[in-house]
Amino acid sequence: MSSLRDYQRKRDFSRTREPAANDAAAANRRAIFVVQLHHASRRHFDFRLQVGDVLKSWAVPKGPSYDPAVKRLAVEVEDHPVSYANFEGDIEHGYGKGHVDQFDTGVWTTEGDAAAQLQKGHLRFELFGKRLKGGWHLVRSGRKERQPAWFLIKAKDAFAGDVEADDLLDAKMARSTRAAAKTPATRAAAKKSVARKKPVPRARKAPRLRLARAAAALEGARAATVDNTFFKPELARLRDHPPEGKQWLHEVKWDGYRILTAIADGEVKLWSRNALPWNDRLPDIVQSLESLGLRSARLDGELVALDSRGHSDFNGLQQTLSGEAQLPLVYMLFDLPYFEGSDLSRVGLLQRKQLLQKLLAHAPKHLAFSTHAIGNGADVFRMATEQQLEGIISKRVASAYLPGRGDDWLKIKRLQSDEFAVVGYTPPKGSRSSFGSLLLARPDPEVKSGWVYAGRVGTGFSNEQLRSLGKSIADKGSPRPTVALAAIDPLLREARWVKPAAVAEVYYRGVGNNRLLRQPSLKSMRIDKKAADLVDSDRAQGKPAGTPRKRPVAAATPADIRITHPERVVFPDDGITKQQVADYYAAVMKWFLPGVVNRPTSVIRCPEGTAKACFFQKHMVPGLKHVGSAKLKEESGAQATYIYPLDATSVLELVQFGVLEFHPWGSTIEQPDRADRVVFDLDPGSNVAWDRVAAAARLVHRRLAQLGLASFLRTTGGKGLHVVVPLNPGCPWAQVKDFARAFASTLAQAHPLEFIATASKAQRHGLIYVDYLRNSRGATSVASYSLRARPRAPVAMPLRWNELGKLKSGHAFDIRSTPRRLARLRTDPWAGIDEVRQDLDGIVKKLG
Repeated sequence: MSSLRDYQRKRDFSRTREPAANDAAAANRRAIFVVQLHHASRRHFDFRLQVGDVLKSWAVPKGPSYDPAVKRLAVEVEDHPVSYANFEGDIEHGYGKGHVDQFDTGVWTTEGDAAAQLQKGHLRFELFGKRLKGGWHLVRSGRKERQPAWFLIKAKDAFAGDVEADDLLDAKMARSTRAAAKTPATRAAAKKSVARKKPVPRARKAPRLRLARAAAALEGARAATVDNTFFKPELARLRDHPPEGKQWLHEVKWDGYRILTAIADGEVKLWSRNALPWNDRLPDIVQSLESLGLRSARLDGELVALDSRGHSDFNGLQQTLSGEAQLPLVYMLFDLPYFEGSDLSRVGLLQRKQLLQKLLAHAPKHLAFSTHAIGNGADVFRMATEQQLEGIISKRVASAYLPGRGDDWLKIKRLQSDEFAVVGYTPPKGSRSSFGSLLLARPDPEVKSGWVYAGRVGTGFSNEQLRSLGKSIADKGSPRPTVALAAIDPLLREARWVKPAAVAEVYYRGVGNNRLLRQPSLKSMRIDKKAADLVDSDRAQGKPAGTPRKRPVAAATPADIRITHPERVVFPDDGITKQQVADYYAAVMKWFLPGVVNRPTSVIRCPEGTAKACFFQKHMVPGLKHVGSAKLKEESGAQATYIYPLDATSVLELVQFGVLEFHPWGSTIEQPDRADRVVFDLDPGSNVAWDRVAAAARLVHRRLAQLGLASFLRTTGGKGLHVVVPLNPGCPWAQVKDFARAFASTLAQAHPLEFIATASKAQRHGLIYVDYLRNSRGATSVASYSLRARPRAPVAMPLRWNELGKLKSGHAFDIRSTPRRLARLRTDPWAGIDEVRQDLDGIVKKLG
């Protein structure tokens, strides 16, 4: 992702009203698009899509066209801050001088990784604005231009037509167009474009009247009138096993947010299950519901984001709602308690669902019918488990729609997780900001309206969650516990306690001493629930409040990751397939994991193999469900969500996404500002024999030992070698960078015929470049045992120092020989690296 450096370089912010950087208010909302009409030296439309923390931007001279046959030139320009979406008015001086009007804005979505699609040169996406709707394409042009040229093309869908951007100008923009016209010809064109104003294309509506008559004829239907205010939903009881018999139907338990729809006089209102309005957050769903053309209705369903397998992706949903991703959202509808003047709440469930299915037969793709199976509950649950779904919901076929929790709806969940009230927090430690962990409680089984401490959760948070939660609890709370404590925990001495309000859902591995959660990890903050819902839920289960709830199956394992297109050849010269890459990482996993777990990691993805486009990726993308994410500050000062492997499942999921190489930071997620590794990359220039590279590594090893520093050896999988210095407990990056620079410079000065410490390739001939630049915050080095995206699939291999004499090259080990080598080894060549206690205090002075 590009920074805002070019944007800031081109502007004098003492003379322009344009925003200099992002506004904090732009965070934690859906990814937006904006189109601005810019009367600069040449009138054009600026088309902008939010990708991460910036607006990717294109200048479209003639504006978007709704005609799929028209390819509109779109010239790529510098990234803009997200806060630029709100800019209107005059740019009075310098770059971009002229008047700016906002033509349209809204949210946008795309199926897959936006950055990867842009890298490949074809982005498919959907817009949800007032003027621009439906599917679109951005396709990179082969034309040689001073700036990258693309084409903006309308997709063939229900919104396509002969409408042009100028047809949609309002009176304000029309005045700007006329005022900016400089010649009689441009004034005539402006007058003509404004005069031919056309309506925004609309999608086809459902057959409302025919369905309304069918609804009124259903047994149990009653004539009634409703408004579009909140209505109470029917809720499910938790059960360990599904019911049997054909009097039950079974649906997928979608892992998302419950959303209720109330329509009156054609106006759509969306509500969360705790009566919060959601129209502003879901304009795509509102537009889709409006396209049905209904006058009055009540619908019930779950808001989800779907991954590539069609499974609900809760992490993807949260990332999309916070602006970190652009996944298409789908409203999975499963009930219709009211329709066009008929109260259907007493009509049997199966009949309500049949009517709902007909209503959605021609609905936009963002509205979907939640299908079901009748009977065979155990088989349905087993299939849901095999497909790694959240679970199932079982409902009585003939049941009415009754608000509250009853015995007609049952939920059977697969994952071991539960919901707890947030009752406090601990202060942050190290480089972590906001808070250390959240304190959790469950309803007290002995005291009405009471709560019992359940433990702490400090992992699983993204940096965005840390920021927003930290802001909400800042300076709040009391040192006095607000819940019952079973024992004194010294870690809670500095805790701040608050009244139960927010709800957190966490994964955990059972309950330990004092009924505290073992190894809890945050699944999500349930913004759709409040603490009182947990009390009601426990009482509804027919058990004392606070009883731990059991789940039948644990979280995902490496076996859960399915490798698609396993036959795809990713190393074409050697015939190595995607499945062989996955098998390699599975075989070396216990050796590979320690070098990447909990470290921000850049990866090299080659989705179609090394013969085609490969690219670096370091930020979170839609679809990743088992990979850790953390929001970290970049060199430009902006923040971005970085990925990091949590376990073997994370690694194999990344391989499924086409990853071949792993390049971790020299620090961990817990302490990103403190390095625990220093890496010297010995990179030989042309005409350098291998024996000189080996001798150079030995010299670096001896020189470090003279400074009192232990070091370890690794091949790079390329031409050179890495000499790695562990630091424990770690050092600030500034100190590490100063040491690495001083060490490399001293080495080059002492041995000018062997080493060079400058990055210039022109000066490297016959010399070994001591690359110290990998030792700064955000820089990476290839991981031990990582493949390289090069012929023969070489591997970066850790070695003992006494193995260096037998080594023939920096790419001596590959995908086939590495597992054989590891099968012969009794111990890790780097055994004990994490126990070495050493730092850099005073070392730079020794170099001087």
